[in-house]
Amino acid sequence: MFSLAAGGFGGGLGIIALYAVVIGGFYWILMRPQKKEQKRVAAMIADLEVGDTVLTTSGFYGVVIDITDEDVIVEFGSNKNCRIPMQKAAISQVEKPAAE
Repeated sequence: MFSLAAGGFGGGLGIIALYAVVIGGFYWILMRPQKKEQKRVAAMIADLEVGDTVLTTSGFYGVVIDITDEDVIVEFGSNKNCRIPMQKAAISQVEKPAAE
């Protein structure tokens, strides 16, 4: 027979339960917020429309002038000839135009 005081079978289950709690805690603290942020970014990209002002991951502000499945064409500055196609993943923030 196994005794809990002697570190038998019950002690092993306790260690396994402790590991499960620690791993669950790490998931809750580290992984869950990251997945929440990924969902927020995906929703932001899905709501992207022509005319929105965007901030790219490289720090440039521009206006979206065309959207395809994977890419967007962004116009930078007051020069209307500066249009650059980029991946949607390169957009870090979106600002909707103010309703006038």
